Amino acid sequence: MRLPRIRRANRTDQSNRADQSDTTDPSDSADAPPGRRRSLRIDFPRAGRSGPRRWVPSWRLVSGLSLLSAGALAGLFVAVYLYVEIPDEHDSARRQATVYYWADGSRMVSVGDVNRQDITLAQVPKSLQRAVIAAENADFYSDSGVSVTGIARAAVNIVKGEETQGGSTITQQYVKNTYLSQDQTVGRKVKELFLSLKVSNQKPKSKILQGYLNTSWFGRDSYGVQAASYAYYGVPAKDLNPSQGALLATLLKGADGFDPALSPANHKRAVERWSWILDRQVETGSMSAEERATYTSFPEPKPPVKPTSQAGQTGYLIDITNKYVKSRTGITDKDLAGGGYRVHTTFEKDKVRALTKAVEKVRTDRLDPKKRAADRHVQVGAASVRPEDGAIVAVYGGSDAIEHFSNNADTSGVPAGSAFKPFVYAAALEYGSAREQEAARAAGRDERRPAPTLTAEPMPLVDLTRPLVDSDNTPFVQTGKKIGLKTVRKLAVASGLREESMAKLEPTFSIGTSTPSAVRLASAYTTFLNGGRATEPYSVTRIERDGVAVDGFERPESRRAMEPKVAAIVGAALQQVGWSALEPPKGRKAHYPVLAAKTGPNDRMKSAWFIGATEELSTSVTMFRTKPDVPHLLPMQGVGGPGSERGSAFPPLIWAEYQRTAVPPPPLAEVVPQGLGTVS
Repeated sequence: MRLPRIRRANRTDQSNRADQSDTTDPSDSADAPPGRRRSLRIDFPRAGRSGPRRWVPSWRLVSGLSLLSAGALAGLFVAVYLYVEIPDEHDSARRQATVYYWADGSRMVSVGDVNRQDITLAQVPKSLQRAVIAAENADFYSDSGVSVTGIARAAVNIVKGEETQGGSTITQQYVKNTYLSQDQTVGRKVKELFLSLKVSNQKPKSKILQGYLNTSWFGRDSYGVQAASYAYYGVPAKDLNPSQGALLATLLKGADGFDPALSPANHKRAVERWSWILDRQVETGSMSAEERATYTSFPEPKPPVKPTSQAGQTGYLIDITNKYVKSRTGITDKDLAGGGYRVHTTFEKDKVRALTKAVEKVRTDRLDPKKRAADRHVQVGAASVRPEDGAIVAVYGGSDAIEHFSNNADTSGVPAGSAFKPFVYAAALEYGSAREQEAARAAGRDERRPAPTLTAEPMPLVDLTRPLVDSDNTPFVQTGKKIGLKTVRKLAVASGLREESMAKLEPTFSIGTSTPSAVRLASAYTTFLNGGRATEPYSVTRIERDGVAVDGFERPESRRAMEPKVAAIVGAALQQVGWSALEPPKGRKAHYPVLAAKTGPNDRMKSAWFIGATEELSTSVTMFRTKPDVPHLLPMQGVGGPGSERGSAFPPLIWAEYQRTAVPPPPLAEVVPQGLGTVS
C-alpha cells in the first residue's frame, strides 16, 4: 500500500526539479561564485521566445525604464535649478562702445554710450503697460515665466542653423536683457529657461515688468521706455497717451523694422502693428471698444536725431557703414548700439574732407538763399568710389547729420535724368550684339550657306554718342522702345543700380525717371572703366568683436555686366561728354580720360547730376531741392540765377573742385568746368 505513495512523491519531486531548472539562473544558487549571484534578471532578449519576438520588450520593462528615465530627468532638472544662481545685473556703465575706424586705421568715432534712464513702474502709464502685455505676453501675470514651446522652437532653429523666432515670455526677455548675452546658442537658451523660472519664483511680476521696460531696446539709441519716450515723442513716459504707448509697444517687435521714420515699408508695418495692438487690448479686456474707437490717427513720432558725436559727415558715414554691416551679417542696430565691435571702414579722411570743402565752397560762392528764393532748400549729395575694387572712399550726405537726418548720398528718390542714358546706350549695343550672334547661329545651321564670321564690333542699332553729348532725349526714348525697356532695366541692374530704385517701365524710363543713389551711380560708372565688369560698392573691410573677426567681409567679386566692346564704345562716348563739360587744356585731351555724364538744359527732372569717372576715382554729385513739409521735390528753375540751366552747372563745379584736391596730378590742376571760369 505504501509503494504507490512513494512513486507519486518521486514524480512530484521530479516535477519540482524540472520547474526549477526552467526558471532558476545557475548564478542564483548558493554555490555560485561570488559576484555572479543576481537577485533581479532583466528578461531581454526575452527567454522562451524565438525569432523577432525575442527582441520585443515586455510592458513591465518599458514601464520600468520610462519611470526610471522620468525620475532621472526630474532629478537632473531639480539639480540644475538648485545649482543655477541669479547673477548680478549687467552694469550698463561697463558696456563697451562700438568704435569705427578710417581706412588708415585711425579712430573715426566711438558710438554706444548707453542711453538709459530707469524709472519705476508707477511712472509708466497703465495704458502702456497693458499695450506691452497684450502684444508680448497676454498671460504674463499668470504664467510660470517661461514658454517651453518657444524655447524648444528656438533651440531647434539654432541647431538647424535657421533664424531664431519669437515666443519668449516677458520674464524670459527680461532675463536675457538683464543677466545674459544676446548670443543665439542652445546653451544660452537653456540657461534662460532656468533663470526665468527662478526669477519668476523669487521676484514679483511688477518688478519683472519694470525691469523689462527699463532694459528693452526701442531703437534710436534708446534703452528703456523713458529714453524711448524722449527719442520718439520728446516727453517723459508718464505723459504718453494710449495711442503713443501702443507705438512704443510696436517697437519691441524690432525697431529696425518698425521705426516709422526709417522707410515707407517701416511706416506701413508700424501702422499695421500699432492698430493690431490696440485691437488686441480690446480682445484681452484691457481696453474698451469705445476707447479703442477714439484712436484712429497714427501717432507720428518726431524725426530721429543723431548724437553730437556724429555731427558733420560722420553720421552719414556711420549710416552707410551700418547698412552694409546689416546686409552682410545678422548684426542689428541693437547689437551695434550694445557695443563691443571694432568696425574698419573704407572711408579716407582726406577725401571726405576734400569733398565736404568742395560742396561748401561752391554753395557759398554760387548760391545766395537770402536774396534768391530759388536758392533755398537746396540739397547736395555726393559719393566717391575707387574703380579698382568698389571701395567707397568718401560721401557727402548733407550739411550736418544731426540737423539733416536723411543721407543725400545714399537716398533713392532723386531722378537720374540724362545720367541714366549710358545704360540705355549699353543695352542697345548688347541687344545688337545678341541679335548678330543669334543671326550667325541661325545662318550656321543652314547647310546651303557657310556660317558667317562675327565682326569684332557689336552691331549697334543706332549711334547714340552725339545724342548723349547733346543731351537729346528723343533718340533714347526711341531706342528704349525698340529694344524693350526690360532690356534696359536688366542691364542697369547688372551694372550695379538697385532694382527697387528703377522707375515704372514707361516711355520716359529711358531718359532717367529712375532714382538711384549717388553711391550706386558712382559705382555703376566704373563698369565702363573696367571692361564691362561691375563690382558691388562696399564700405567695411573687417569687423572684430573681442578680438575675433566677424565673417562676411571679404572683398566683393566683380561680375560681367556687359561685353568689353560695349563698355569701350559707351566709355568713348562718355569721354566726349567729359570733354564738353570740363574744358581740358588745349592739346591735353589724351591726358585727361574722364568718363562723364550730366544733366543738361533738355532735362525736365527736378534734379541736377554730374558723374565723372577716372582710373583713380568715380565720383557722382547730385543737387535737388526739398522741404520738410513737402512730400515731393521742388523745381530747380532759377537755382543759382540766370544761366545755371536748372542748377546743372553746379555738380560739375563741385566735382572739379573735389578732383583737384583728391587727385592732384598736374594735368588736372588746370581743368575747370567749361564756361564757368576758375574756382579759386
